[in-house]
Amino acid sequence: MTGAGRLLWLVLRRDRVVLPIWVFGLGVMPALSVAGFDSIFATDAERVQYARVSASSAGFVGLYGPLHGDSLGELVVWRAGFIPVMVALMALLTVIRHTRADEEAGRTELIRATAVGRYAPLVAALLATALACVALGLVVAGSMIATGLPGGGSVALGVVFTLNGWFFAGVAAIAAQLTGSARGARAVAVLVLGVAYVLRLGGDIAALGDGRLSWLSSLSPIGWLQRVFPYGENAWWPAVPVLLAAVAAATAAARLLAGRGLGAGLFASRPGPAGAGARLSSPLGLAWRLHRGLLCGWTAGFAALGLVFGAVGGSVAQLAEGSGGINEMFSELGGAGPVTDAYFATVATMCGVIVSLYAVQAALRVRDEEQNGHAELILATSVRRTSWAAGHLLFALLGPALALLAEGALAGAAYGELTPVLGATMIQLPAVWVLAGVTVLLVGVLPRLAPVAWGAVALCLVLLLVGGLLGLHQWVLDLSPFTHVPQLPAAGFHAVPVMVLTLTAAALGVAGLAALRRRDIPA
Repeated sequence: MTGAGRLLWLVLRRDRVVLPIWVFGLGVMPALSVAGFDSIFATDAERVQYARVSASSAGFVGLYGPLHGDSLGELVVWRAGFIPVMVALMALLTVIRHTRADEEAGRTELIRATAVGRYAPLVAALLATALACVALGLVVAGSMIATGLPGGGSVALGVVFTLNGWFFAGVAAIAAQLTGSARGARAVAVLVLGVAYVLRLGGDIAALGDGRLSWLSSLSPIGWLQRVFPYGENAWWPAVPVLLAAVAAATAAARLLAGRGLGAGLFASRPGPAGAGARLSSPLGLAWRLHRGLLCGWTAGFAALGLVFGAVGGSVAQLAEGSGGINEMFSELGGAGPVTDAYFATVATMCGVIVSLYAVQAALRVRDEEQNGHAELILATSVRRTSWAAGHLLFALLGPALALLAEGALAGAAYGELTPVLGATMIQLPAVWVLAGVTVLLVGVLPRLAPVAWGAVALCLVLLLVGGLLGLHQWVLDLSPFTHVPQLPAAGFHAVPVMVLTLTAAALGVAGLAALRRRDIPA
């Protein structure tokens, strides 16, 4: 492990922008929810009624996990039930970026040519991720204590987030040894995360019925950590097997690393055909080959979300009958009108922000291809630079449309009102395209700062979830393009903001492509 310490500093320096965005963006969200819940419930009876209905709703349990109490802290922890998935994404992307991605780009070979041990890059990546998860846990615990919630539950919640990140960092370390590409390693790690979430979801929903399949959630690390019950039992024992599993995964990754050559994966790559087929003879065909797996994954995931959100629609009306605060909450987030219309307007905006992650990821593929040297090889042929980039950007524009279409159609079908729900979902596209345009502009003008586009999505998510509840000034809320989208079906359709957002996205994209056309590659 010679040189691991210096490599750790290198990893932290390279991620000095991205990691703080992840840590503080995710870390303060539970505390911001405390203020939101305080403003929603005028009386304890309303909060208890909300907890009672939510705990028995299969849709809510599937989305956030089981709810075992009605205190403010337990409600906040329950509503933060999706954050562990985001923490896991942070951990696995960070580890793969500094292991398999560096190896694929040739940086590891250069580093290993110096006085650096074989395991040093892996150890540095795991340590940097572990420190980021610890920082996230400290931010969560500190911010929750600052809101006045009990210290024991706040520390337990911080530990849950930290251990969740550690476990999936170990999973990512193993995935980085299995495949010969960063794309394959990400696919394996995200697949494990998806299976863990589905096991948790299936087991928790089964527990509401006859309970025969409730054991499924015990197969998931997310399900184990939920059993800590911060602000409730504060049971620490479920965290022990997750900690041991994280250590075992990191150890297994080190052993797998010892058994393979530099640049190779334990899963041998299949040799391709001697000549490329007709479908790979154009930039668009190559882009489809590179993006199709990610596109299918996002579309399938959003289809599943659509079923959950549609099923929750009926429970929202039941919740609103016993709480004026719930009506007010959805009105602030989704506009005036019936509470179910406001709910679907809120859900549509949330889906728009989430699918922006895919749009940003697809647009950043241009920068990835540039950094790993593939772009230089392609552009050495007769392929024009704008044609090559446009092939990737097409998926940043149409990919979110396909995912939103799947989510809106299934949510509308599950709720029983297809057209208004689907319309509310698809109207988010211009705002999604604005964030894709910002990414293209960064890639073209400031390529080294292109990852800052993730921060733009995080800002939109924070403004959506807590901006209205915290009473932020309108000019702050207007920073998010989603603020300007018509809140269908709770409000009427207005063409002007949709046109302005579309033209803004087009202008950003054209400016980014023009800058990309003029600058050096790589730069």
